Order: sequence, then C-alpha cells, then structure tokens
Amino acid sequence: MTTSARTGTRPRLLLIDGHSMAYRAFFALPDTLVTSSGQVTNAVYGFTSMLTNLLRDEQPTHVAVAFDAGRVTFRTERFAEYKGNRDATPEVFRGQVPLIREVLDALRIPFLQREGIEADDILATLARHGTQAGMDVLVCSGDRDALQLVDADVTVLYPKRGVSELARMTPAAVQEKYGVPPERYPDLAALVGESSDNLPGVAGVGPKTAAKWVTTYGGLEALLDHVDELKGKAAENLRSSVEQVRLNRELNALLRDVELPLGIEDFRLAGFDREAVHRVSDTLQFGALRDRLLAADPAAEPLVEVAAEGVAVAVAALEPGQLEGWLAERAGRRLGLDVTGTAILAAGDAWEVAIAEGSAQGPGAAVALDLADLSAADDRALGAWLADPSSPKVVHGSKTAWHMLASRGLDLHGVEFDTELAAYLCYPDQRGYDLGDLVVRHLGRELGTGEAAATGQGALDLALDGGDDDEPRARQSAARATAVVDLADALAGQLADRGATGLLTELELPLSQVLGRMESTGIAADVEYLTELERQFAASVAEAAAEAYDVIGRQVNLGSPKQLQEVLFDQLGMPKTKKIKTGYTTDAASLQDLYIKTEHPFLEHLLAHRDVTRLRTTVDGLLKAVAPDGRIHTTFQQTIAATGRLSSTDPNLQNIPIRTEEGRRIRRAFRVGEGYESLLTADYSQIEMRIMAHLSGDAGLIDAFRSGEDLHRYVGSRVFDVEPQDVTPEMRSKIKAMSYGLAYGLSAFGLSQQLTIPTGEAQKLMDDYFERFGGVRDYLTSVVEEARVTGYTATIEGRRRYLPDLTSDNRQRRQMAERMALNAPIQGSAADIIKIAMLKVQAELDRREMSSRLLLQVHDELVVEVAPGEREQAEDVLRTQMGAAVELDVPLDVSVGAGATWHDAGH
Repeated sequence: MTTSARTGTRPRLLLIDGHSMAYRAFFALPDTLVTSSGQVTNAVYGFTSMLTNLLRDEQPTHVAVAFDAGRVTFRTERFAEYKGNRDATPEVFRGQVPLIREVLDALRIPFLQREGIEADDILATLARHGTQAGMDVLVCSGDRDALQLVDADVTVLYPKRGVSELARMTPAAVQEKYGVPPERYPDLAALVGESSDNLPGVAGVGPKTAAKWVTTYGGLEALLDHVDELKGKAAENLRSSVEQVRLNRELNALLRDVELPLGIEDFRLAGFDREAVHRVSDTLQFGALRDRLLAADPAAEPLVEVAAEGVAVAVAALEPGQLEGWLAERAGRRLGLDVTGTAILAAGDAWEVAIAEGSAQGPGAAVALDLADLSAADDRALGAWLADPSSPKVVHGSKTAWHMLASRGLDLHGVEFDTELAAYLCYPDQRGYDLGDLVVRHLGRELGTGEAAATGQGALDLALDGGDDDEPRARQSAARATAVVDLADALAGQLADRGATGLLTELELPLSQVLGRMESTGIAADVEYLTELERQFAASVAEAAAEAYDVIGRQVNLGSPKQLQEVLFDQLGMPKTKKIKTGYTTDAASLQDLYIKTEHPFLEHLLAHRDVTRLRTTVDGLLKAVAPDGRIHTTFQQTIAATGRLSSTDPNLQNIPIRTEEGRRIRRAFRVGEGYESLLTADYSQIEMRIMAHLSGDAGLIDAFRSGEDLHRYVGSRVFDVEPQDVTPEMRSKIKAMSYGLAYGLSAFGLSQQLTIPTGEAQKLMDDYFERFGGVRDYLTSVVEEARVTGYTATIEGRRRYLPDLTSDNRQRRQMAERMALNAPIQGSAADIIKIAMLKVQAELDRREMSSRLLLQVHDELVVEVAPGEREQAEDVLRTQMGAAVELDVPLDVSVGAGATWHDAGH
C-alpha cells in the first residue's frame, strides 16, 4: 500500500465504504480462495487484508464502515435508470458480506446502513461530524463521488489497483488529476457522466473540456446560465442535455445530514475481541492474515517473549559428560523436546535437540545439544533418554521429530503429548498449527529468545563452541522446547472440555508412530513401467488435442478458460454454463454436464484430453518421487481433514485413480519389494452405509447387512416394491447414489444432477426411501437439530466437529453447515475406524513377531507387504483385527486380495 500515516496529534477518523471495497476485493482476488468447507473467501480476505493495512499504516483512533442497504434509494426514485446498467450482485459475493460483518464485529468496529440511503451518504455525514469534532478524516472508497468530500481535513483513499494500492486524494491531488478543486468535482462529473451509475454525460464532452468550462465560469450553474455563449458541436450537445446534466448534479451530490444511530465517540477504536478474531480466522482459515490482523490491534499489550522475565529460559552450560546427570535430576518429569533438522523421508537429518522444563517450574531449565559434536557419554545419555518410554516427553509434531532423529539412529519413545495433534483435535477446522501461532494464541506471548537467558545463566551448552551464530540458535531451540510444555498445559484442559483426551493418547499419538514407520518403509515402484506409462499418456494427450483441433479447424490452448469460452460459446454456440467473473465457467463438472446435453465431439475430445493430462501429471509426479532406494515414501498428514481422515502428500497416493482402467494401470507400478512375497490389500465393504445403519438404528438397514444380501439390491427392492431379483441395474445404481448421497447431505436437486433425472423424480425417490427406512430420516433430522443445540457433531469415538454456522442468519452458510453436520459423524467415524484398525493390525504383527509390514492407508483400504511364508498369517491378521476395530450393530465386512502389484491385489 502506498499510503502513509499523516502526522499530527489530532484524532483520526477512518471511514470505509464497505460494499465498494469488498466488491473490488472480490474482483481483484481469485475465487480459488476457498475454505475446506467450500466457502469462497476472496472478498472477505481482500477486505480484511486492506483493513489491516489501513489500521497499521494510518493508525486511526476512530473507525466506521458503511454498507449499502439495497438498490432502491431516493436516487432511483428520482431517476429509475440510476445504476440500472449493473449486473445482479453475484451470489458468491452476497454470501461474503455477512462474513465481513463478522470480522468487523470481532474487531469491534461499528458498521452502519440505512434503507433508501447509499453508503457514500453515510460516509459524507460522518465526515462532516468528524471535521466538526476537530478530527483528521480518511474516507476509503472506490466511488469517485467521494472526491467531493476532500478538503484540508478530509482525504479520500481511492483504489488504484484492487484494494492493495490506494491513491491519497488530497485537494492538490484532485486538482492535478481532474483540473478542478474537489468542491467542483461533482460539476465536472455531471457533465462527463458516470457510467457506473448509469448517468449519461454530454456527448463529446470529456474531463478536459468539462474542467475548462467549469473553471472558466466558476461552476456548473454559472456555466448553464451562459450555455448560449458556447461555440462548437460540444456546446450544441450541452444545450440539448441541460436537464440531464442538472439531474446528474442533483444525484451525485452526497447527503451530509443523514440521521444516524451512532455518534463519533461510538467509533473509537478500543481494541479487538481477540478470541473472536481467532474464531472467525479459524472459520475462514486465515493463515498469516490472522497474525497481521492481531498485530494491528491498537489495544494489544506487547507480546511477552518466551525468554523474558517470568518465562526465562536458562540454557545450561554443561561440561562434556554432564548430560546424564542433568537428565537424572529431572527423572520422571515431563520435559519438552525440540528437534532441529530436515524431515525429508529416506534422506533427512537432525542437527540439534533442545530439552526443557516448562516455565511453571520457575526459570525453565533447558539444554541445547549439537548432535554432531556430542561426546560419546552424552550421546549415550541422550539416546537412552529419547528411547526410554518411561521418560515423559512433549513434542510439537512428534512424527516429524521421530523421522529426524531416526536419520541419526536415535529412537523416540515416551511422547505423551503432541501439541500439534492436540491443537488439531481442539480446532479441526483451522488451516495450520504452527507452534509460534499457537503460543501467541494460547499463551499470549511471542516465541522469541529474549535477553534473560543471556544474563548470568550460561548461554551455551556443552557442545556449542560459543560462536555468535550458535548462541541465538541454542536459545531459540530451548525457547521452543519450553513453549511446548507450557502449551501442552494450556491445551490439556481444552482437550478435556471437548472430550478428546482419549483421542489424543489412545488414537492419534500411537497412530503417528505407525504412520512414521509406514512412511519410512515406503512402497516399491517399477520405474521402467512408470516411464513407459508416462510416454503412452503423453502420446494420448497429443492425440486427444489433435482430435479436438480437427473438430474446430484450428489450434487453441485447451488449458485456457478464456480461449475455451470463445470456442464453446462464440464459435460453437453452445448453451451457456454458470456465469462467473471472467465469463462462463469451464470447470470439469460444467463441461461434463454440457457434454451430456450436447454430445458435441469437441467436448468429447476436450474431456478426454483433461483426463489423460491428469493421468500423465500423476505419473510424472510419481517418477520424481522415487527415492534412491527404489521406493516411494509418501507423507501421511493427520491434521488436514476436519473429519479426521488422513491425507497423503508428496506424492498423494490416496489420489491414484481407480474408477477407470486407465487409472488402474497406474496401480500396476506399485509392486512388492525385493525379499518379500506379495502385496496384500484389505478394505472395508460399504463402511459408510454400515455406520449409517448403526447410528440410525434403522431396522431395515440393519437387517439388510445381517442378511448378507447385496445392500443396494435389498434396499432397492424395498424402495421400488419389487423382489430383490427384479431390481434392475438402473434401479440399483439409483439406490446406491442416493444411499451414499444421504450420508453426505445430498439434496433432491443434487441427486437429480447426479442421476440426470428431474428434481421431482429425485424427490419422490428420496420420499419413497424414507418411507421404507424411517430410521434414516429420523437420524438425519436429529443429528442436525442436536448439533444446532450443542454446537457440534461427534463420531462414534467422540471426535467432535464444531459448527457455529448452524445458527447463522446467512442461509448459504447455514445450509453448508447442515451438510457438514450430516457428513461429519459418518465420514469421521469411518476415519476413526480405519485408524483403530491400523493400530490393531500393527500391534498384532508386532505381537506375532512377523516381518510383514504395513505400507499404505488409502481411504478404507490397507496395503501390506507380505514376508515369505506369512501370507496366511497376514491375511488372518487383517481380517480379524480390521473386523474387530469397533463393535457396531452390523458386522464389519473385510475384503482381502493378494498379488505382485497393487493392481493385482485389488478385489
């Protein structure tokens, strides 16, 4: 932002045109800014970012935001065509205005609107009140009408680009740009017209001519009094447009006497509701913007550094060989551990560890150890402490620490609390769980090094040489180790309040160790096969593109939405898809729907091109991911999905296509490793529907699973009132889509889109379903209503997802929350069950001292690499342990397959 704070000691009033600036943010930022729940946030993010910059740069003492109340104003009553050329407000923008107001509420910044009055009129009135109160006034607006407010005490901040760069419009700046002083700007605008307001100007009269006339005659009225004296074509046009010009001038004059419910002192910036800022930031998944926003809080107390007085970190200066004694003095105490290094799978390293007490014990004692320079005695002492399960440890991101230490041949056991996992369980919708962010939020202090540690405490450890670069690094490591202990104390109570203590200690923490082993093991990849597959897919990409070009007679960029819009809607004249900011959408779902409607060959080849391009990209990513050991080591993320589902990254092995034969070919690249017999895959059959039967208690669904019949044929026979053998494939397909759709909050319209049937037919299908399976209907209704009361849903294992939007006044957000309330217990329970199954399978493999090993978890499937002679045992372990993961009202059915490749082991 190019603005700078004005000097002086007078109070400063910042006034913002809420709709104007939010709308600019909406069009300036991509609509790919979306939360995990599907809420687009480009307008609210851009507006909040702009507001943060203004608070930081301008340091106002008072702030107010004005919003338009609607399109009908006193101006439209005077001139029906006023702003009549504007498109309807996009629904995706309209849904973000309440979010902006939530942000303002959290910041305790008042906002105003009045029926029949525009936001600029409110701002003009407030500007007058501000100047009368002796204040400097800043008006932030993208409406040029606001320029008439500019004077010695009022400056307009006008957007030059999006909302990130604002021009400072002072009287001199207005004069320089438009050739008239601010008070004459409305006269100029009346002559030139304002296209955004649909106010027509005088034909042939531009800003320069208008400025010359207004300056020559001293104002618009004087000009019109002498209009007959003017010469030329432009003058003739003015003479025929006098009434319109006068109307323009009447309409562009801002009201300065609007009656408002709040006075100037109500706009004093008193300080943010910081917990509300955190809540709304969690909901909108603001990352660094949250920190910038909190830093702009004018009433915030300075953050206390970790090493400042009261939370001092004394980094012990140990002599070689003293580490064992230092640890022995703290035997049985819970200590914080921080590991510095790289966690690249199969190629990581650890450079330094820090061990610390929490600050509650007084000046927290800590030691920072350079692993490269440890003495043999200290190396043994450290290794023994790390590996000792009876020495309780607190870590932030224990799986990452485990990998780094393992690269040095060090085992990590005894982790009883992981602050990253704990924060995730408390706030599953948060986008990230950075230690520094959590320390600021939950401890109210900054993760720094401070000066206290350097004052007579012995700033260095036994291994560091005392160089300038080593000392701050050691202190910083020690500060982090101290912080995780303090943070664990803060989060433990919140975990208990949410009933999630057991989820951490009995599920997520032990699972992180299992996942670490799986990541370290990896899965063998056939590089030659992948290379040939990439070549074949590349050829298919070129072939599909050539066929698409032949249809339209020219080459275009098939990846360019703009060029595709021109081909589809201009050249080929196809029906328009959903309107977006840049024209009409060309996303995958819209193009698939368009192809169903038109069956146009260009779309057929375009969709094929997209599919095979995606496959080629996947294969190319796999080739790059093969490690020197010939295996692919994915990373399993425990803190990404709010439902509890695991995610796979670098590369994403959960995203390997399986529905098409082309996609299944990729699975052939994953093979059994050298020295092992085969791959074994096991997955749950219809796990979501079994959970639905259990949670709903519906007797019909429970009987279907207990009978052993095909579920969808059984349900179809009841819904369509036919014998099971008379259920056609089409009937079964409809029932399957609806059954799973209900578990994910699918509406009748959504079902109609999915099955390409009329909405009425889809609604009847749902009604017939609920008539036969009333328990499902009752459950789906009750889970939403109960969550509306409690504020959260819960899985079978008690994993909660808080959904404050269930009581939102915004219909779009409320409906989205209702869909999540339907989905979270079922999908979350499925996630919990497969996690429990992984723990049981690994524990049984260890108990039997088997060499077979877990490799992958993909949705409801586990992949095991079977050691020679262990095939039957491994299958027994999978069937028994997965089948006994939890006890439901219906049996858990486990399907198992074996083969030399992942594809061959499918079933």
